[in-house]
Amino acid sequence: MEAIIPLSTLRFKDGAQNWNVNFYRIDSHFGERSTWAPIPRNFPIISTAFSRKLIFEEPLKKNSANISLIPYMAARTSNNFLEGTSESLTPAFGGDAKIGIGPALNLDLTFNPDFSQVEVDQQVTNLDRFEIFFPERRQFFLENGDLFASFGHPLARPFFSRRIGVDRDEATGQNVQNKIIYGARLSGKVTDDWRVGLMNMQTATDEERGIVGKNFSVMAIQKKVFSRSNVGLIFVDRESLALDEYQSLFDPTAYNRMLGVEYNLASEDNRWTGKALYHRTFESTEKEAPRTLNAYVLYSDLHWRWSVSYLDIGAGYNPEVGFVPRVDYKRFNPDLGYRFFPKSTFINSHGPQVEYELRWNETLGSTDRDIKLQYEVRFQSLAQLTIGYTNSYIYLFDDFDPTRTGGEPLLAGTDYTTDRYGFEFRSNPRQPFNVRLEGQAGEYFTGNIASLRSEIAWRIGYTANIGMNFSYNRIRLPEPQNDADLLLVGPRIDLTFSKSLFWTTFIQYNNQIENININTRLQWRFAPVSDFFLVYTDNYFPDSFSPKQRSLVLKLNYWLNI
Repeated sequence: MEAIIPLSTLRFKDGAQNWNVNFYRIDSHFGERSTWAPIPRNFPIISTAFSRKLIFEEPLKKNSANISLIPYMAARTSNNFLEGTSESLTPAFGGDAKIGIGPALNLDLTFNPDFSQVEVDQQVTNLDRFEIFFPERRQFFLENGDLFASFGHPLARPFFSRRIGVDRDEATGQNVQNKIIYGARLSGKVTDDWRVGLMNMQTATDEERGIVGKNFSVMAIQKKVFSRSNVGLIFVDRESLALDEYQSLFDPTAYNRMLGVEYNLASEDNRWTGKALYHRTFESTEKEAPRTLNAYVLYSDLHWRWSVSYLDIGAGYNPEVGFVPRVDYKRFNPDLGYRFFPKSTFINSHGPQVEYELRWNETLGSTDRDIKLQYEVRFQSLAQLTIGYTNSYIYLFDDFDPTRTGGEPLLAGTDYTTDRYGFEFRSNPRQPFNVRLEGQAGEYFTGNIASLRSEIAWRIGYTANIGMNFSYNRIRLPEPQNDADLLLVGPRIDLTFSKSLFWTTFIQYNNQIENININTRLQWRFAPVSDFFLVYTDNYFPDSFSPKQRSLVLKLNYWLNI
């Protein structure tokens, strides 16, 4: 096998002669993976901790300045049938710039960015009492995104880039898109031991919706310590800073800031990992306990896996540019698992796992508790089967509609203990047709629930990928609460007509929010990393098929290397 990699696409120091590299190959047919430099089994194959020296006969010379300009022009037309408004074909211009500062440091600039070609979110049936997390999809925020997003805990993220470009419409109380005027980000490695990330973004003022422009600044620093661990510091600042006449240029009282320090443990043999953190928010008015702290440790070897985590989120902890679904509680979460490796041509490994999760606060005592027992079997074909049992306790400190369909809510101050049984099956992902199937049944607050979810993928050569997301929840509750049959269906097709022409269509039907969404995107790559997009989005009422909103976007961007 031969591979040609143009050196102009890589960044390196002028005159470099020695590189640390690794190459790997995956043979999906035989389930085999090979690497040039050996990598221990308990490390991922893409780990950069293991490499060999690649020595060139002569020092390499850089042929370019590592500067790329990506201008774009776009046009958009839309109709909002619910509000009776429309937007005629409106042109837009903007662009990005990427500047390589050294071999591992990037400066990214954007002016009037447009994200109309970004894929829509996959909808979910929402039975949660708190906000649901959706991952970032906008390209500007993804490169070196781990440097910013790795801070915090999944339940207490100090920085969530999707907060930028979204604001509250004061007329309707709904979240709406808010234009980003510009952005700048410096990120990457300064030395072998230091990583840095600096970001500044400015959003626009929308006087009609009562939205004031805001400025977002983020600083993230990581310093490698010992063999593979690191310490980190993150600072996030959100200021009311309008670049227009809607308000005074700067309101010194309308700010939200967050400062945090972390230690991330990773042992040399990768058996021990963990984290310890302390974050604090700062606002113009003092709040009680505006902090969060977390300590977590995980041990994992070939057979054993155990972890323990403690999380404490104060009542006044409020990182407005972060993601924190709830505050004012403490959480204790240990788990333990063991894995057997039988001599079998059918089963690769199997074993039990037990997990305990308890949440409480000083005022109410215990508010949530989960005890989970499960048994997992992994087959030689890479298929997996898991069966489990969960005992849960929930205390409602706010009124809550268990179906989220506008029915009579359960009252605050009531508590519920439930039992559920479930399973999950994942077929061999190497096959052209594979499926993930998950189901559960049991008690749900004052009634019962039966759920079935699936993800189906069918790969047809190099031409098409067809997928289907399916979710059904059958909820039965005594009066006065509502019964519900919640259905979510999301077929998707990706077609590859050639190396430069692609078409993606995603349809989602969700009867919980009474909506049918159609998102279809045609992409023509007319030059390297340069594309023309045609994106059509439509939303309908399921019963009458009458339209809600509709939009059509044309976008052209060109990648120019200097």
